[in-house]
Amino acid sequence: MRFLIIDDSSVDRHALASMLEILGHDVDRCESATDALSIIEIGKYNLVFLDVVMPEQDGYKFLRTVRLNPSTANQYVVFCSSKKTPLEIDYGVRRAGANDYLTKPVSRESIERVLAKIPA
Repeated sequence: MRFLIIDDSSVDRHALASMLEILGHDVDRCESATDALSIIEIGKYNLVFLDVVMPEQDGYKFLRTVRLNPSTANQYVVFCSSKKTPLEIDYGVRRAGANDYLTKPVSRESIERVLAKIPA
């Protein structure tokens, strides 16, 4: 499978990418949402991991843009954030429209749980 990680933290991008690569997946990385929409449009990703707190544009706003674009509206997106209260997780999935939500630091088990839900 092929994944995109959008996260302003190089440490978090590297940690998640390393786990996914160990599991045998291809991973692209992006440090901001600024150019990420065009990357998603051409990338054909099985899943996009999206941070919530980023400079320039937060993950919630970016996900609204993804959902409003006909060519990316059905992209499977999982928030991956240090925001971890039940209210924040519920907002990310129910209100913002993410397919799932991971809290940082991610574990191999949490990644495998999310990957098991990806539509074939």
